[in-house]
Amino acid sequence: MTRFTTTFGADPTAMEVAEGCDLSGKRVIVTGASSGIGQETARVLASKGAEVTLAVRDTEAGRRAAAQIAESTGARSLHVASLDLADRRSTAAFAEAWTGPLHVLVANAGIMATPETRTAEGWELQFAVNHLGHFALALALHRALAAAQGARIVSVTSGAHQWCPVVFDDIHCVFRKYDTHQGYAQSKTANILFAVEAQARWAGDGITTNAVRPPAVATGLQRHIGGGNMPAHIIKTIPQGAASTVLAATAPELATLGGIYLDGCNEGVVVHKADPDRRGVAFYAVDRANAHRLWDESLRMLAA
Repeated sequence: MTRFTTTFGADPTAMEVAEGCDLSGKRVIVTGASSGIGQETARVLASKGAEVTLAVRDTEAGRRAAAQIAESTGARSLHVASLDLADRRSTAAFAEAWTGPLHVLVANAGIMATPETRTAEGWELQFAVNHLGHFALALALHRALAAAQGARIVSVTSGAHQWCPVVFDDIHCVFRKYDTHQGYAQSKTANILFAVEAQARWAGDGITTNAVRPPAVATGLQRHIGGGNMPAHIIKTIPQGAASTVLAATAPELATLGGIYLDGCNEGVVVHKADPDRRGVAFYAVDRANAHRLWDESLRMLAA
């Protein structure tokens, strides 16, 4: 199969990627849209005519973000809704309140390298928020996505997935010592596996799912590892950081091409050992057997 590539040069911005795009009449949800890459994604999609819902844990911060988006773009079809991905009741309530079709779901929200914390179910928090919360949300919104007749799901992951596969026999670190970075990495591997399996299961419903890896961007995500203390030569701006996400949400070429890992607005190559710059996608993150197993295991957790 030919690898998907684009003609964009090095580090385009999200607005450059969306040039010429008309999203009038499209309805979009962006999780974690109160700041950073999520807010920029929402801003660009709204500027192209989409009706955008900012699904956020802190609704006051969400309202501030929506006001900033409206001021900078003139967009008026903006909504703010409460969504706590660590709370299954919150996820269910958000989905129940949604009516009508959903054209794009951007699963952007996430936490990184948090101290060991468990949800009410006993789930490790990073896996619960980054994967299980979005998994439950997508399941609950499946009917709305199918009704759009050409919907897209964008699963935001990280190059850090190369640090750790999903450890199926001990996902929630009950037996092994909890490591903040491996916990994050495992959840980001799960984000990719979700895209692979959702594409296989839901393509027939007109739903296309892809995973995207944003470049290194200094945001609040890194607050547990010393803020944005990253090597200066790898840091990109927030508008650059949102480019691959917006590409997956808007590019005509990706309307029906799914189950791939986008890295720098191109499909990442499969790697069999960790890359120093975390380029490419680890083989275990696109393995169909792993993807199928994770889906079934996630269903089991939600049903327990």
